[in-house]
Formats: sequence, C-alpha cells, structure tokens
Amino acid sequence: MTSDTGGARDEILARVRDALRDVPGDEDTTGAAIPREYRRRGDPGVDRIERFAERVEDYRANVLAVAPEALPAAVAARLGDRRARRVVVPADVPPDWLAASDVEAVRDDGTLTAADLDGMDGVLTGCAVGVAETGTIVLDAGDRQGRRALSLVPDYHLCVVFADQVVATVPEAVARLDPRHPLTWVSGPSATSDIELDRVEGVHGPRTLEVLLVRPADAGVSVT
Repeated sequence: MTSDTGGARDEILARVRDALRDVPGDEDTTGAAIPREYRRRGDPGVDRIERFAERVEDYRANVLAVAPEALPAAVAARLGDRRARRVVVPADVPPDWLAASDVEAVRDDGTLTAADLDGMDGVLTGCAVGVAETGTIVLDAGDRQGRRALSLVPDYHLCVVFADQVVATVPEAVARLDPRHPLTWVSGPSATSDIELDRVEGVHGPRTLEVLLVRPADAGVSVT
C-alpha cells in the first residue's frame, strides 16, 4: 500500500471493485457493483409527522406541535420554562421567531468561542431535514442552522422543524442533503453509556433537546 492518502484510497477501492466484480446490482462512481434493494419509502398509510414526533419522544426529547402563527409564543414559552436569559442563534434566524420572547438573543457572527457558547443558556436553530422512522434531525449548517458548534456546545437545544422538512426514511433524507456540507445527525439529547449501561447525558452535545414541530392545525395532528 502506498504511503500517501490518495494512493491508499485508490488501492482500497480497487480491492473493493475486485471483490464485488461478480455481484449483481447498480454500479456506483467507483465502478463497483452494489445491490440497492433496501426500502426507500415509508409505510403507506402512516402519517410521517406523527411518527416523527413519536420517535423523537422515544429518545427522551420533548416535542410540541404548533401552528405556524403560534411559533413565536411557543419559543417564548419554552425559553421561559428554562429561565433562559441569553440564547445564541444563527445569524439568519427570522426575528419573528423571538418576537414574543424577552431573552437576549446573541446572533452568532462566527467569533464566539467554545467558552462563549458554553456560557449561553441554550441555542435556537432550525434544521435541514427530519427523519420519521428514526426520529432523527439533521443539520447541515444551512439556513437558520448556523455552524456546527452552535448545536453541540450549549447544554440546551431548541430546534424548529417544519412539517415539509420531515421525510419518512433515511434514504429520502440523504437524497435531500449535500454530502459536501457538515452534517450533524441528532437523535435525541446527547447520551452515552458505560460498561454498566448507566446512561449519561450531555457528554458530547446538548443534555436537553426540545423540538417545535410546526404544522398547520388542519393537518390532522393536535397543535397548540
């Protein structure tokens, strides 16, 4: 194997192609034949929004469905319950999200250090996509999300997810995402377990995750 990274990668891919030469399936960009028979769509008749809310709650995150016009009040209520005073937000978060709140919203300009972020009472962001089957929220540093550190350092994360951002399956989510962007996949609060299976939260991300699921009141789910 060659010592440079590019040469090592090429040699590994060549071995993969040789190993898969007789395997039927589509060809990927490396020329290797890869079967693609996994399911890409959700179960018919299952409301993806309701399933998303259920799965997010399974991860010990709090989910509140709200009508679009009730979003500012819901943000204010959630931050008020946390007694938050200073909350960091991406620079492009819409002002109306915080219109009903009296917290100090610190818009991130990229200069806040990890210590600065750790000193905040929380972070408010949007997201790129939500996955119903896994209860996962994906951030890609795009609109209303900010840089990755914003959602990893503060101990509390309030995330706004719109109904049209929720897809049924992981393959559908991947199809919406650009792999060149920094992707953060969030499935509930940050948590890990030791060898005794004792759960510890907040080790490598927020200890508390709350989701405001924005969906019209006539869309078949109870909203505030």
